[in-house]
Amino acid sequence: MRTLVWFRGKDLRIGDHPPLLDAAARGEVVPLFVLDPYFFAPERARELPHRMQFLLESLQELSDRIASLGSRLLLIEGKSCDVIPRVAAEWKVDRVVAHRWVEPFARQRDRRISEALRVPLILYEGETLLPPEALRTSAGNPFSVFTPFARAFLTRASIAKPLPAPSSLPALPSDVTAPPVVLPTLASLGISHNDAVLRGGESAARARLQAFLANAVQHYDTDRDRMDRAGTSRLSQDLKFGTLSARAVWKALDACSDSKATRVFKNELVWREFAHSTLWDRPDLLQNPFRHGFEGFPWVEHDAHWRAWTAGHTGYPVVDAAARQLTGEGFVHNRARMVAASFLTKHLLIDYRRGEAHYMKYLTDGDWAQNNFGWQWSAGCGCDAQAYFRVFNPTLQGEKFDPEGSYVRRWVPELARVPAKWIHRPSEAPANILQSAGVVLGRDYPAPIVDHGTARDAFLETAKQHLGKSRRE
Repeated sequence: MRTLVWFRGKDLRIGDHPPLLDAAARGEVVPLFVLDPYFFAPERARELPHRMQFLLESLQELSDRIASLGSRLLLIEGKSCDVIPRVAAEWKVDRVVAHRWVEPFARQRDRRISEALRVPLILYEGETLLPPEALRTSAGNPFSVFTPFARAFLTRASIAKPLPAPSSLPALPSDVTAPPVVLPTLASLGISHNDAVLRGGESAARARLQAFLANAVQHYDTDRDRMDRAGTSRLSQDLKFGTLSARAVWKALDACSDSKATRVFKNELVWREFAHSTLWDRPDLLQNPFRHGFEGFPWVEHDAHWRAWTAGHTGYPVVDAAARQLTGEGFVHNRARMVAASFLTKHLLIDYRRGEAHYMKYLTDGDWAQNNFGWQWSAGCGCDAQAYFRVFNPTLQGEKFDPEGSYVRRWVPELARVPAKWIHRPSEAPANILQSAGVVLGRDYPAPIVDHGTARDAFLETAKQHLGKSRRE
């Protein structure tokens, strides 16, 4: 049997790769990655600089690993919907195998390809721990609240052990030929290399997992919210690109001693399951709010505020640090993400979808389900959302989760010499303190673009009126 193994950008690994292992056990294997212009056209790639850097590094390692096993990763340029049916016929494969994606556009792509193929397209699970439609309420409906979903997951889920990597792969069949295509480089795509972006590839992902298990996981329950500490796993981009499988991470945690910290981290993996499951059942969520009452919400188009938020010049240090960390290293600490998202939607009344798209442009770990879920949660319009009337105070959040100002000092260096007492509220600092720190408000660092209390009250009144109107209609 000849199998086309289609690597698709969320499974860039050799270990725990069921399609690859199954293909190798059945006969001839043709590994393929399609350089689809949806991502790889230079003008498109430049819109995703950090993800593209991580993707190219991961693809290069995948290619090297496959070569070391005796085969070769073929690269074909073109639209997947055209390429896969054409090469499947040319190469006389008996089937095409790949991992399933949850996004609606990916499901449509797979339907089109399946209809065009003359052989089966077999999709394996692997993006999540369970198939996205696996858990249902007792009434047979999708869960809309996380806690019962998590309870059902922990009660019903049986996570299998990760599969080993193949020890070898058969050489490409002699009649399988393709035009020589070189993996693009950042330079060829017009992207500058960013040394701050985490290294791509399976080996770097496994090293990050081991470092997390040896260190940060022990205090994850207390340190994960601290913006000034390396208290998180930094595995999100590895799960997004599949340089690690979700079950490899889950089973690695099983091997650790049971503790509150490991249970809290596992709960974050279950939250990831919840996001993917919800998008599976509600594919419209990439365009529309989960809560119908928020449809038609009177978001404000305020370009000056938008520019201040994206550039990190709002006058609220944590919000500004988050903006600069995003563009600086393709990552934002989760607590800072929540504060920044709450500020955009609830202080500035700017549509969460603008923030969602901005984050997807720069995040290395930009995942459609996760990013959308987080933004809708922060805006108060999502599944199991933060209540709309809860508005983060960015100053108090900074003082609680960055008490000495280390996070702000790193990303907002113009405030580096401001004492910890004032670093999260520089506009309130005495003039002599600012002078000693070399800060002139309005010149070196902006005054707040909105007043917290006034903006909070305005949002709450707007939300109250809109949601009240929605309930009456």
